Amino acid sequence: MKKETPSASGRRIGLAAAVGAALLVGGCATVESPSPRDPWESYNRGMFAFNEAVDGALLKPVAYAYRDLTPQPVRSCVGNIFGNFGDVWSALNSALQGRGHDFFNTLGRVLFNSTMGLGGCIDVATMNGAYKIRNDFGTTLGVWGLDSGPYVVLPFVGSSTVRDGAAWVGTIAGGVSPLTPVMSVDNVPVRNSILGLYIVDTREGLLDADEVVNRTALDRYSFIRDAFLQQRDAMVNERVAGGDALPDYSDDSLPDYSVED
Repeated sequence: MKKETPSASGRRIGLAAAVGAALLVGGCATVESPSPRDPWESYNRGMFAFNEAVDGALLKPVAYAYRDLTPQPVRSCVGNIFGNFGDVWSALNSALQGRGHDFFNTLGRVLFNSTMGLGGCIDVATMNGAYKIRNDFGTTLGVWGLDSGPYVVLPFVGSSTVRDGAAWVGTIAGGVSPLTPVMSVDNVPVRNSILGLYIVDTREGLLDADEVVNRTALDRYSFIRDAFLQQRDAMVNERVAGGDALPDYSDDSLPDYSVED
């Protein structure tokens, strides 16, 4: 049996203590007059504290180590490849929303980055003016008229709403999501390693935003909640407002996908 090192044992104890303290604080907190869009604020603050404890004890240190030890070009390559998977999912949702222009533009990004960008390692599409159009199934449900429902903090995932949370769980369970190419890998150790890299890469990409929140927010929970809800509302409203008529392709120039010599 492999003997656990003192440092590993200390990290386990620290993580358990942090999680226990978060649950204790969250369980004792009761919000008397919650926001209309956050009726479960008492629970959400407890889950938020739990997630923060896990993040601070585990994910954030690993993300900083990844940033410090991995050269920037390698990190960019990893992030771009995962982003290329996400673009496939965005394109599909643009099609489901009836936004043919966004669908073809995003599909063009995927094809261009997958070929000229060495499998997505280099985001040559953005370099040539074809910018990323973020989309997901939660936004699609919103465009179809489904209300977001109350704000909810999911374990380990973080900010969501009833609509977005159900969409996220449903797509993962249905095997149709940005992680589908990864989940299709038959070799379990390799698949789990890629999933771990995806989590670390995603968390590393949020480190700068996390520092901004720490410097500016008086109440970290409320700041993150309000920013999340505003962003989700903006994504849905933008697509609903522009979805009444088909785009006029005669006046809209497509991105230049040519590569300069």
